[in-house]
Amino acid sequence: MSGITTHVLDQTLGRPARGVRVTLEIHAGARGWVALAERTTGDDGRVRDFIAAGSPLDAGRYRITFDTGAYFRARGVPAFYPEVAITFEVAEPAEHHHVPLLLSPFGYSTYRGS
Repeated sequence: MSGITTHVLDQTLGRPARGVRVTLEIHAGARGWVALAERTTGDDGRVRDFIAAGSPLDAGRYRITFDTGAYFRARGVPAFYPEVAITFEVAEPAEHHHVPLLLSPFGYSTYRGS
């Protein structure tokens, strides 16, 4: 399993959000944000493979951006947030970092999962 994973839950439907485009980036100092991976959530709303299993994770600042606008447009639902960007710090690269997103058309929340 990747050192960084995510799970998107659509609170309006009460089920996983399938088909959300998700981008993972790392902040590389003067170079700014550098894309590491772009994935789409599966039927279970998860992305498990941002980084190849067994590949080392670097300490640093990461950002996961969710294309929530496209997700809701595809469902024909108006939404306030066209994207959600979550920035977080990896201090212990050997640990697993799970970043869930609880989503609705007019709000969202996140936390460090397990």
